[in-house]
Amino acid sequence: MSYVSCALRAAAPRLPAPWRSPRPFSSATGPTAKKSVPYQKTLKEEGPGSGEPSRPPPSSAEVVVVGGGSLGCQTTYHLTKMGVTNVVLLERDRLTSGTTWHTAGLLWQLRPSDVEVELLAHTRDVVSRDLPAETGLHTGWVQNGGLFIASNKQRLDEYKRLMSLGKVYGVESYVLTPSQTKDLYPLMNIDDLYGTLYVPKDGTMDPAGTCSTLARAATARGATIIENCPVTGIQVRADDFGVKRVYAVETAHGTIQTPCVVNCAGVWARALGRLAGVHVPLVGMHHAYVVTERIEGIQNMPNVRDHDASVYLRLQGDALSVGGYESNPIFWEEVSEKFAFGLFDLDWDVFMQHIEGAINRVPVLEKTGIKSTVCGPESFTADHKPLMGEAPEVRGFFLGCGFNSAGMMLGGGCGRELAHWIIHGRPEKDMYGYDIRRFHHSLTDNNRWIRERSHESYAKNYSVVFPHDEPLAGRNMRKDPLHEELLRQGCVFQERHGWERPGWFSPGGAAPVLDYDYYGAYGRERHKDYTYNRLLGDEYTFDFPPHHDVIKNECLTCRNALALFDMSYFGKFYLVGPEATKAANWLFSADVSKAPGSTVYTCMLNKQGGVESDLTVSRISPGDPASPLAPAFEGDGYYLAIGGAVAQHNWSHITSVLQDMKLQCKLLDCSEELGMMSIQGPLSRVVLQEVLDTDLSNEAFPFSTHKITMAAGCTVRAMRLSFVGEMGWELHMPKADCVKVYRAVMQAGARHGITNAGYRAIDSLSIEKGYRHWHADLRTDDTPLEAGLAFTCKLKSSIPFLGREAVEAQKAKGIFRRLVCFTTDEKVPMFGLEAVWRDGKVVGHIRRADFGFAIDKTIAYGYIHDPEGGPVSLDFVKSGSYELERMGVTYPARAHTKSPFDPDNKRVKGFY
Repeated sequence: MSYVSCALRAAAPRLPAPWRSPRPFSSATGPTAKKSVPYQKTLKEEGPGSGEPSRPPPSSAEVVVVGGGSLGCQTTYHLTKMGVTNVVLLERDRLTSGTTWHTAGLLWQLRPSDVEVELLAHTRDVVSRDLPAETGLHTGWVQNGGLFIASNKQRLDEYKRLMSLGKVYGVESYVLTPSQTKDLYPLMNIDDLYGTLYVPKDGTMDPAGTCSTLARAATARGATIIENCPVTGIQVRADDFGVKRVYAVETAHGTIQTPCVVNCAGVWARALGRLAGVHVPLVGMHHAYVVTERIEGIQNMPNVRDHDASVYLRLQGDALSVGGYESNPIFWEEVSEKFAFGLFDLDWDVFMQHIEGAINRVPVLEKTGIKSTVCGPESFTADHKPLMGEAPEVRGFFLGCGFNSAGMMLGGGCGRELAHWIIHGRPEKDMYGYDIRRFHHSLTDNNRWIRERSHESYAKNYSVVFPHDEPLAGRNMRKDPLHEELLRQGCVFQERHGWERPGWFSPGGAAPVLDYDYYGAYGRERHKDYTYNRLLGDEYTFDFPPHHDVIKNECLTCRNALALFDMSYFGKFYLVGPEATKAANWLFSADVSKAPGSTVYTCMLNKQGGVESDLTVSRISPGDPASPLAPAFEGDGYYLAIGGAVAQHNWSHITSVLQDMKLQCKLLDCSEELGMMSIQGPLSRVVLQEVLDTDLSNEAFPFSTHKITMAAGCTVRAMRLSFVGEMGWELHMPKADCVKVYRAVMQAGARHGITNAGYRAIDSLSIEKGYRHWHADLRTDDTPLEAGLAFTCKLKSSIPFLGREAVEAQKAKGIFRRLVCFTTDEKVPMFGLEAVWRDGKVVGHIRRADFGFAIDKTIAYGYIHDPEGGPVSLDFVKSGSYELERMGVTYPARAHTKSPFDPDNKRVKGFY
């Protein structure tokens, strides 16, 4: 018999295997234990034993789902529930045979994301309620509760944030003291405990029971499930407009004509994507747990997650499954097509860190035998979030993969959203955090970036989620023309969409981002005296960071003098052609078909009226064929400036609409060719008048206009706009001219007190002014009416636009949720997810929060609803008494119906 303590002793003297030579099928030296999953039933022995498919493939289908694991079964089930009965699920072996069959099957209800809490709740409902009611079968759901372990204040603060969010969604949870934890879990060592979070209705799922029940329910509604039917090809054809679309799925036993394929192939999803010319940015890794022998007194105990020890303890009847996330995971370099119901030998050298953590938490494990080891393949992604949605390369090719060992717990919620996506063109919830379009196309086939980022996300999976953390992996992929100039001046960069963008400016000097060191894993030497990493570490707090005053100075200098913001990472697109105005009228909610020289802030909506984007659109005149600043074109032209972190999403949305409308116009991407800087503040006109060769007076250059002019001998497009609530101009120019123009502006501004400022300052300044941030207080499931952006909708005109019918219907029916600005007198940091209380009842949660330095208050924005189900009018907002709950503590708050800073909007128009 193997013992946990033996594993620890055997593993201790050995070094991890080199990361480039991971020994996927090698014999691990260490205590022997059989390889076996801990479930009484698997689907390994069921189904056809020959190489023949369980049934012949049909000649056609509305949807073909590839992969019979958790996501494939859940997606098929939800498609049939939504009325799509001609759906075929293809599995190359048998259901669950890839990565699902060996999963630990844990379900934790609380995560630091409102959308994920909703997704998890739906999975729980499906396995514990819906499937048993529909089929009369038990899925294997066990509700034994969950216990999160905190060994320090920061970890418990994180759990308290989850508890506050849970109150919004009715998730029962309690913060327990160490002694209360001991009463609940007598076998636990509490000597080093700071506290715990107990969620009584967490539980575990059985992979075979869940998937077989899903399959039965889907089949009863008309789905066809075919096992032993590997996919050998995906036929893609270009339509009359050159758009690539899915045409058919080829199998070893016949071809199925279909307009839609769903890639739920797990670790094998990358290979399936290649068949259609689609990049699927994930990697395969070994992921393991061990199953103990019987432990007296463990029955009915909750599952445990000890994040600081990077270990979980899953109840397995009268035993435990012990696993976690290590810093040196083994990559599965050669993904085998024949791998089914397979397990790797466990590498005890890699796994030993979990043994130490488990014994510390439950000391009886030191004398407990190991019954079996479970080490199987799992797929992991660059940000530890799934890959979902329609691939940008091929229409009709959908992704439902890369679930980072969470495919069981997220499967129900994600299966439903993916089914809705396929049928209606978009999900019901805001799924941007999972959407494949969150990654720029230059990254999705970059193996270095995928590998580095996936490793870091895996290794940090159990780390505290701090609000301002940044990755160290996969950096310096995209640098703008001012990068080196700003780096020398102490710029601390953030990473967005592969871009290095300015975060804030450290008075301590340069803080370059170095090549990724894998945190010292795989024999790599860790960086010493790594300034950038140290500055990140200073922000590992839920209090104000040490450089709070540095950001304050950037903000107040902008408010009182002027600041320069490098915004070159922005997406910069041209929409041009004979039917460009027709396209613009349909795409943009505001009326942008004005005379050249106009600039309009607008939204793009989806059919349901949700906001897909907010951006500025400038009407332009044709220019020089060789100029990225003013290109030549026939017909009409529009210049689109879009937040760089969501540029791919915008590009894909616009492209899809243009393809569906079959319009004669082009979308051109000049993001890499152009730089962009914004000079903002009451002294911006004085300074820029020295640099720009044009009159900047209100009369000659009013707000929301643009013109081509000269700056320091260079041609620039100057736009009078602001994202911080001050008078200011954006300067757009060819990248070769950026440094020259930047230095000219800084030189002219020196005697007026100009400063560099970054996006941390923009975050503060913009929330202070009440400007929205897309995917924070403005998402795809929010409408302009709910978000206070009705002015962006051309409802007074007769011009049709995408989403207009939904907005008009909502306006007629009434608004039942509304974005509200709150301030607190107590200077306490907030970051989002705080619960909003109105007259003693929870009415919503905070989406976005920051500190406003000009008004010297914490500012928070969140959507609220009426608990009685009525519309949320401005009178409803004004009449309530509010509190914001942060980490279990409530703070009195004031609701505002206008921005608390410059509510009359005078400053952007130059009136000070």
